[in-house]
Amino acid sequence: MAVRQLTPEEEAKPYAKYYHRAVTPPDPDLIARIKPDEQIDPALALPPDRISELLDPGYHEVETGWCIMPNGSGYLAVHNKMPGVTVEMLDWWFWWHSMASMRYGLWYPPGHYGISISKKSRARLSDPGVPAKEKIYGRTDHVVEDIGTGAEDIYICFCAPEEMGFDMSRFHAPNVAAVYGGYGFDQPQGAKPSDIRAPAIMCHFIRELPDGEGIEFRSRFWMGYKLIAGKPVLSIPPGESVPADVPFGLADHNVKEYCNLKSLLPEIWAEFKDADPAL
Repeated sequence: MAVRQLTPEEEAKPYAKYYHRAVTPPDPDLIARIKPDEQIDPALALPPDRISELLDPGYHEVETGWCIMPNGSGYLAVHNKMPGVTVEMLDWWFWWHSMASMRYGLWYPPGHYGISISKKSRARLSDPGVPAKEKIYGRTDHVVEDIGTGAEDIYICFCAPEEMGFDMSRFHAPNVAAVYGGYGFDQPQGAKPSDIRAPAIMCHFIRELPDGEGIEFRSRFWMGYKLIAGKPVLSIPPGESVPADVPFGLADHNVKEYCNLKSLLPEIWAEFKDADPAL
């Protein structure tokens, strides 16, 4: 994957130095579980209508892997651990990075090319009266990203946990520390507006590790589903299937981008958490 060249204005930003750092290699044990020719048993995948099972203690039998389901949808799960990272850092990161394309690029320069949001969303992100954890809700990010299948336009609509179908009576510590999720769709760069590859539901489920060691991401993606009134709805024609390279590519990309982020976030957060959001 190519790394986007920064503009002179971007090079002048105080955080440009992070863009030029060597990318942190992915966790070898984690990336070894994701192979293009090895799918998990679909019976071990978590159906989207059982999303609240993420609130159960412990772990599922499969926390990292991908597959094509019998109904043609794509599924992937990735379990990233982030020692030294806190929920406060993540709440900040998930709104701060949306303010500029280069900030999105810091996350993973080989695959993150750009991001844009509406003026209304930008004003909400800059509003100190909106809690950091809530700045993500109701926002749509248009990102340009390559997950291994070429650059594409991806539109991500972020939702509050209750809008994703979580049992809010159980949505508290130690069951969960945060959720960053929603729904969206993608299409190849330059495609016609009607050329949507597949809708998807996304969930990054965050728990704190014991003894203040950091946090863990238990990510889940359900490709081929829309989220309508808090309910997952299969939205691919009968007999059709999500291409296998898409869930595999995203699982592989997920490991790489979060391994890089965990090595940068504590330092970026310490330096810029109190800076002007528009910097």
